[in-house]
Amino acid sequence: METTVTRGAYALRRSASVLLLLAAMACDPVDEVPEPQEEPARQQWALETTNGKTLNGLAFNGLAFNGLAFNGLAFNGLSSPEFSSWFNQNDMLAAMVMHYVVACAVRGGETRTYTDSKGTTYVWKGSLGLTPDWASGQPATVTEQQLISACLAAHVNKFGRNVAISVQGRNALGEPIATTSAELREFSQREGCFFGNLFTNEGVFAGNDDTPLGSNKSSVRACALGKPGACAPIVQAGSCAASCTRDPTNTYYTQCTRNGITYAPITTRIHSQDIYACGDLKCQFTESCGLGLITTHCTLDCGICLL
Repeated sequence: METTVTRGAYALRRSASVLLLLAAMACDPVDEVPEPQEEPARQQWALETTNGKTLNGLAFNGLAFNGLAFNGLAFNGLSSPEFSSWFNQNDMLAAMVMHYVVACAVRGGETRTYTDSKGTTYVWKGSLGLTPDWASGQPATVTEQQLISACLAAHVNKFGRNVAISVQGRNALGEPIATTSAELREFSQREGCFFGNLFTNEGVFAGNDDTPLGSNKSSVRACALGKPGACAPIVQAGSCAASCTRDPTNTYYTQCTRNGITYAPITTRIHSQDIYACGDLKCQFTESCGLGLITTHCTLDCGICLL
């Protein structure tokens, strides 16, 4: 009944303060909806996907939510008055969040549609299908809450840039996200594990699945391999191996534990070229001029700062 897309990627070309927006959203179902209409022109989202390959782009600015108040909000699907009230607080921000919620929760080939009080119709496309019960209209289980939270965190980009990532893990039924050996070879750089629960205010965490970046390296993806505090409010959890359990194929993590709570995580991989090194003679936007061989003062790549 909806436009068919393959499982995996979606992108947002707008930076906004949204990660904590989901912290107070209740775990009620997302209704299935009729044939979608064209998206408003102001939404500039793109879908490119092969299996678990996605484009991240959910961005935020610290703890600011652009004035959107939402604490204590609960809604029973897109057709409920509660959802309309929440959405109308800041329709631009809410539409962006829902784009990612639906893409994480609903399987590829399905869409969810909502028409606001102004008559604007929004169409959000499913992709990864992590929460089949919630997507089919049932209340979200704790596992589904955790997976949506982890998926949102995995797609945060501190710089608001679109970067291809490989999303690995299992859905709420324990079924692996579809992937291929070619995808794993292409995304050869292990990146991180993401877990937590925004629905219950337990927070969200990012661990590194490889050695954290040294002072001479940087990445457009700063949350998992970067320094502690680099992606607040996401909390750095250290090594994934220290708190998480790998699947038998050593491809992704099946569970992670934090503060005595066990979470269903999402594991990510990136292209090796998305890690930048001071000294490669390319001045990346994560690097700056100065006297030295570190990211913030990379003479070889960015030169000496001129007054």
